[in-house]
Amino acid sequence: MMFIIRSDAGTPAREGVQVKTSRNTPEIVPNGAGKTDYFCVGKIEAMVALRAEGLDVIELRDGWYADDTGGGVGISGHGRYWEIRDTPLTVKEAVGPFDTPDPAEANGGELNVRKAIFGVK
Repeated sequence: MMFIIRSDAGTPAREGVQVKTSRNTPEIVPNGAGKTDYFCVGKIEAMVALRAEGLDVIELRDGWYADDTGGGVGISGHGRYWEIRDTPLTVKEAVGPFDTPDPAEANGGELNVRKAIFGVK
């Protein structure tokens, strides 16, 4: 699952959480001045633990989150599927659910396209 850690204390380093990219917190965000949004990947339990530590953790919804360099992060599947883009049309890195195996590996090399795309059998 991808989520944001909003902080003014530098890059968060936590076990089980990978920082994929960052941006300056948009000016429209209340109390966001001088903060950075760190786009992180981790399990839901890691997100809950970070909140318990008092960090500002934001769950991402489906959509586009622009960065400061002309690219950004595309989210779908309620944070489970994401793409890091250098430009709106160039994918730098992408993934499906963080905590599930590759569907082709689970089916002996065969991919169930309907399930992979639409979530149905």
